[in-house]
Amino acid sequence: MVTTERQPPEPPPVSARAPEAQLVSAQTDAVARPGARVVVSRSYADFTPAMTFDIKKCDVHRLEEGPPLKAELTREQGLQYYRTMQTIRRMELKADQLYKQKIIRGFCHLYDGQEACAMGIEAAINPTDHLITAYRAHGYTYTRGVAVKEILAELTGRKGGVAKGKGGSMHMYAPHFYGGNGIVGAQVPLGAGIALACQYQGNNQLCVTLYGDGAANQGQLFESFNMAALWKLPCIFICENNKYGMGTSVERAAASTDYYKRGDYIPGLRVDGMDILCVREATKFAADHCRSGKGPIVMELQTYRYHGHSMSDPGVSYRTREEIQEVRSKSDPISLLKERMLSNNMASVEELKEIDVAIRKEVEEATQYATSDPEPPLDDLCNHIFANSPPLEVRGTNPWVKLKSTS
Repeated sequence: MVTTERQPPEPPPVSARAPEAQLVSAQTDAVARPGARVVVSRSYADFTPAMTFDIKKCDVHRLEEGPPLKAELTREQGLQYYRTMQTIRRMELKADQLYKQKIIRGFCHLYDGQEACAMGIEAAINPTDHLITAYRAHGYTYTRGVAVKEILAELTGRKGGVAKGKGGSMHMYAPHFYGGNGIVGAQVPLGAGIALACQYQGNNQLCVTLYGDGAANQGQLFESFNMAALWKLPCIFICENNKYGMGTSVERAAASTDYYKRGDYIPGLRVDGMDILCVREATKFAADHCRSGKGPIVMELQTYRYHGHSMSDPGVSYRTREEIQEVRSKSDPISLLKERMLSNNMASVEELKEIDVAIRKEVEEATQYATSDPEPPLDDLCNHIFANSPPLEVRGTNPWVKLKSTS
């Protein structure tokens, strides 16, 4: 089965690609002098076009075999994955800054550290497949095709936001993307319902239903598992296990931390969520399982968040700064991909730096938009209550205030 990868919004052009015919040139300053610096400019044809990498074996539950132990990465894929993950990282760091400046208010849950999960899943499913997640949703909003400026404008409550400034951090939507849901675990039954719609319509689509380790003990999850298994729904239930539910470690919150086995009668996979290739291959495996009519599958992605649970949580009262720094230095998903590409001649340091510069510029321009765009007028408050309906009167803050609602 051919899987087409959804392309996130086009970033600004990066002038990293040299013409094919360009010759390798070397110039020296003071060549005669021993130890002189040599500046080398390589052509695009010099890079390794594709490589196959060994990846970590997944733990399996009720499966005879798991995903492959090798994954191919092309240079184009590597650059796309790097660009997307780095954009999510910079966008989240900018959101942190805007929150501390009190430009973003209210709930704000950041995704930095977990970028390989969003990008790996997106690389393995089709744009027409469906995805629903919890409140840590900015990364998925971007991979599902929403521009950075629309995400940041939504965070600042502006008219140009993806939900017209009315949704905020936890309620962003796009075609085939159902949010952003604020109630812990509430998106899981909805995801099962979306999978039921896919089965009912016979369109060979599936639904990726995400939740965190903090939601994994919710009763509604097990009700959803039961129905999905009974009806063999094409649903990939994914637990993003970032080790802490709010300020409580998984060991203190769950009698069993084998979240991939929680489906009991549903097959499961435990995956290294910090390696984008592991996530991609496991999600491809899970998608094939669902599309072949075998019913749902549970995946546990072992990942880590660098920020606290939300912006109101410093994130260091229940874990040490040393723990966070160790994960950053040993398991960072962007650094892992970068190292793979550089050590196998799939990209140059200069090329990746140019991508970084372009992303910083894009995020800065998006910030300008998100801080200068007007807030929605009061007249818009009640609009879009229903998808299709004639204008209707809505009671305001008291019986004497009437607002007009249009779809």
